[in-house]
Amino acid sequence: MPKIDYLKQLKHLYAPSAKQVEIVEVPALNYLMVDGAGDPNTSLAFKEAVEALFTLSYTLKFMVKKGPRAIDYRVLPLQALWWADDMSAFITGDKGAWKWTAMIMQPELVTPTSVEEAAQEVQRKKKVAALPRVRLEALEEGRVAQIMHVGPFSEEGPTIEKVHAFIESCGSRRVGKHHEIYLSDMRRAAPEKWKTIVRQPMA
Repeated sequence: MPKIDYLKQLKHLYAPSAKQVEIVEVPALNYLMVDGAGDPNTSLAFKEAVEALFTLSYTLKFMVKKGPRAIDYRVLPLQALWWADDMSAFITGDKGAWKWTAMIMQPELVTPTSVEEAAQEVQRKKKVAALPRVRLEALEEGRVAQIMHVGPFSEEGPTIEKVHAFIESCGSRRVGKHHEIYLSDMRRAAPEKWKTIVRQPMA
């Protein structure tokens, strides 16, 4: 049975340098998404969104694996888009004002029909509070600047500033939403070893 590792196939998107900011083109990719607001560290909505995304993603993985195509693949990591009505909330640390879209990229093997079937299977087996809020949607970010941040989220500030300064040095401007990709299993890895891709679309 073939097994696809999309992190390796899309290495240019998921393995940036931790030393310097890079520019890459991100094509249209499909994601399971859940929208919400509030402090991700204390918000029940964020916890429920993550649970729904991973439960549905693994259900889809096993559906494809057991289906007629018989292809196995690695479930991709959690990602999130971040913004606020007043962007100063990120400077002041007012996390209650943050808005977010939690998401997990899905391979082209996953279709709207298979998502619907997987959601029905999950509903039959267990109660997943945020499941009705999950949608499959394409996101095309285009040209982005990105870098790998190694360490806890609380120390991301200088890394984000580095990305913003790089974009300005290119004579470009920031567009879209701040994007983070969480490569580490935070339940097992020490915070100082967490790997997070910091990505910002630019124009």
